[in-house]
Amino acid sequence: MADLLHVLPDFDTHPYAHLLPSLEKSLVTTADILTLDAADVARRVQKPVDEIRGLADALLKEIHCQCGFIDYDVSESDDGSRDRTAKSGLASKGEAVAAQWQAISTMDATLDAALAGGIPTGYVTEMTGESGAGKTQFLLSLLLSAQLPPPDGLARSSLYISTEAPLATTRLSQMLSRHPNLSALPASSKPSLSRILSIQTPDLESQDHILRYQVPVAVRRHNIGLVILDSVAANYRAETERPGARNSAAAMAKRSASLIQLGALLRHLAREENVAVVVANQVADRFAPAVRPNPPSRPPSRNVYGGADGVRASGSARSTPPQRPSSTPTATEEPMTLDHQQRWFTGWGDDDDSTSPSTSQSLKTPSLGLTWTNQIAARIALIKEPEYSEGLDAGGERELVRWRRRMRVVFAAWAAPNEGVEFEIGEGGVRSVGE
Repeated sequence: MADLLHVLPDFDTHPYAHLLPSLEKSLVTTADILTLDAADVARRVQKPVDEIRGLADALLKEIHCQCGFIDYDVSESDDGSRDRTAKSGLASKGEAVAAQWQAISTMDATLDAALAGGIPTGYVTEMTGESGAGKTQFLLSLLLSAQLPPPDGLARSSLYISTEAPLATTRLSQMLSRHPNLSALPASSKPSLSRILSIQTPDLESQDHILRYQVPVAVRRHNIGLVILDSVAANYRAETERPGARNSAAAMAKRSASLIQLGALLRHLAREENVAVVVANQVADRFAPAVRPNPPSRPPSRNVYGGADGVRASGSARSTPPQRPSSTPTATEEPMTLDHQQRWFTGWGDDDDSTSPSTSQSLKTPSLGLTWTNQIAARIALIKEPEYSEGLDAGGERELVRWRRRMRVVFAAWAAPNEGVEFEIGEGGVRSVGE
């Protein structure tokens, strides 16, 4: 259970202190407690089955509490342990959450429909895409629309945390004056740049300090409803690509632990303060798996009788099972790889023509790997695709006409995955393109 405090940092371990050493010694993880049969775990650690079941029930209740399904009153007893009493059941809590549903509009009806209403509060949403796909334009639009009154916004301020370039105030001013929904508003209800707080984090140490201590105070003091981190991968890349950085297994494990802590921190902020947390993420090129060559043919060996394999020296044949013809395996056929699963959580690779050479060359994978993917509630991919002319130029190549941009929901806790909506970037921000 060494991973318990990473998975559930607020879990009260005091009632189960006598179980944790045995669980840790037997290499039992939190996932094992929740998924394996309690009798099997009890037999493995030599502990009573009822106590293992009690721990599993407590872990499940803690997860439900963090996800917002059950609300608890927390009281501390004389021995230092914490007692929790459920305020409401799953059904009543679900009704309350549904009644308090709040979302930030993209200020485009078609894009909002693809997102099932917009970007909701209480969740961590990732927006990923390559350079020039439109991530920053989407984020700037959200900074303004969050200030609008419901149902288009939250009537609250916004916080922009940058790990790269500073906030583009000139572009925000252009959106305010050119977007049809914003320019027509009276001055009293129009979003303002003064209600957008901005801060830069040059490294991981300052990022952790800002998110852990400064952001919660700023959210309460300035009535912030939207927190944007642009981008989540920049500081991690800077740490791993700097001169002298170690990329050993221990370093990767340390980075995974840091990502888990960051995800828990952002989810706690979104849930406790009822804010929408949106993070931008970069992507990396994904290459087709290499094909392994067939193993060289092995000449028949001689057996103890002096003949070839399966044949005695006397000429009598030895019965052998028929050999299965060898095939050429690829990396995607390895059971422990995730190459064949990336289409379902990256946003690239599940199109009908994804096997064509032109498409396979443009496949992307969001940065920070599967560890970070498990920390977010939704992934929105902004895909940039080239459009070429039908004819060939003098050099025998097709001419690039324009870049088409598409927004698609890869996975989300509130919206179904979809094929995406084509959009374009104008002076007023992002807007969908009709069929």
